[in-house]
Amino acid sequence: MSSVEIQVEHQTTDAGEHGVMKALVYHGPGQRAWETKPKPTIRERGDAIVRITTSTICGTDLHILKGDVPSVLPGRILGHEGLGVIEAVGSNVGSFQPGDLVLISCITACGICDFCRRSMPSHCRTGGWILGNTIDGTQAEYVRIPHADTSLYRVSPDLDPEAVVLLSDILPTAYECGVLNGQIKPGDTVAIVGAGPIGLAALLTAQLYSPSAILMIDLDGNRLEMALGLGATGVVNSAVEDAVARVLAITDGAGVDLAIEAVGTPAAFDTCQSIVGAGGRIANIGVHGKPVQLHLEKLWDRNIALTTRLVDTVTTPLLLKLVQAGKLRPAGLVTHRFGLDDIMQAYDTFADAAKTSALKVILNRGAD
Repeated sequence: MSSVEIQVEHQTTDAGEHGVMKALVYHGPGQRAWETKPKPTIRERGDAIVRITTSTICGTDLHILKGDVPSVLPGRILGHEGLGVIEAVGSNVGSFQPGDLVLISCITACGICDFCRRSMPSHCRTGGWILGNTIDGTQAEYVRIPHADTSLYRVSPDLDPEAVVLLSDILPTAYECGVLNGQIKPGDTVAIVGAGPIGLAALLTAQLYSPSAILMIDLDGNRLEMALGLGATGVVNSAVEDAVARVLAITDGAGVDLAIEAVGTPAAFDTCQSIVGAGGRIANIGVHGKPVQLHLEKLWDRNIALTTRLVDTVTTPLLLKLVQAGKLRPAGLVTHRFGLDDIMQAYDTFADAAKTSALKVILNRGAD
């Protein structure tokens, strides 16, 4: 993830009269700790302070802990997903008040800069992906949310919090970067490379457009089994068979109309290039840390389109409506649950998904 002219929040060590809280703190590559930090306070008139009730861990958090995201400095509280109750608001906040249950967007939007007006708040001049990146994030008992009026969503307490918290990031990411960018149409043949949380979220949202087939490709048999339960029409285990040959056989050599890359590796991107059919699309979701080779010598005359995107979360209101109506059920992606105080164990479980079969790990906080 990246942002243009992102806001940087400097650390403070003076808790003063505002008290302290517990938070998951990054201390450099491979180092994290659940420790006491100052409780956040209102800094700008558009801020809100949210008491976290539910949070989760993202694959991006693991990238940070590997040292892959240099904008995240030691001392930063991690996390960019969460659900909570507003405790305080700045004087300019007009849409929310203390006591409101809100969903926190992974993207902070001012709503008025040139990028926000172009429906690209991912590149907001004073926002974008800043939570758990350049300002303190949501894996804590409390978090400060800038631009609260345009970065929070009121949530009915009747909704399942485990479903709602997945709308902070993975559902809009999969939907916007994979399904919408991929221009999926009824009757399309779709292949999703990567059956992790993002890939499975793409599977859920792709079904809103009635494709004729959705093929899931992954190395993990357990995840492929889950994909079948979530609506995949076929699965390909690339650990035991040639994924490209299998997809081409299934499609009678034509390839797929849409190939969604949901891993972020050269191998996954190569698979997408090899299986996309003439006139098809490749929609990249994965976060790539290494160069990939674009095989234009094979694709130049194939009439394909390639898209990339950082999630903008502009579809979050729509996705909330679909969850409320029962048309979208993302809670099926949750495999493990921990108390917020057990976040260190939750990270170990999430990071060792090959052994634990973890997908989304939910962090629930008890009452104060």
